[in-house]
Amino acid sequence: MLSRTVDTVAVRGEWIILLVARVLIAALFIPAGYGKLTNIAGFAHYLETKGVPAPMAFAVIAGVVEFFGSLAILFGFKVRYAAPLLALFTVIAAFLGHPFWLADAASFTAQKSNFFKDLAIAGGIMVIYVHGAGPLSVDRR
Repeated sequence: MLSRTVDTVAVRGEWIILLVARVLIAALFIPAGYGKLTNIAGFAHYLETKGVPAPMAFAVIAGVVEFFGSLAILFGFKVRYAAPLLALFTVIAAFLGHPFWLADAASFTAQKSNFFKDLAIAGGIMVIYVHGAGPLSVDRR
């Protein structure tokens, strides 16, 4: 009985669940991407400190992917292209930004938690990739 109810809610509520998922993903990435695009030099410097080659080029690419990819997901526009790019960006960010295996004892737990949180977010983005944007989206119009 309960499993049938849960299944029914998931199927009948797909339109709102996928919309909420897209809004929540976008709420995280749009401000961060905007911040990168409006401070490319600062973000490039950060990438340089992480040993990224051609940090200015990668800063621009990352800012564009994060900001415009998350806008695409928010509006449900070409999510089958935007979602894998944003998921890949998130996995790369996890490895660059939270290398817990290099962290000292004081920051190890926080870095490890943030690393795996980024991986979980990438997983959620890939669910949107698999299911598409849903009925309330530009893709379905």
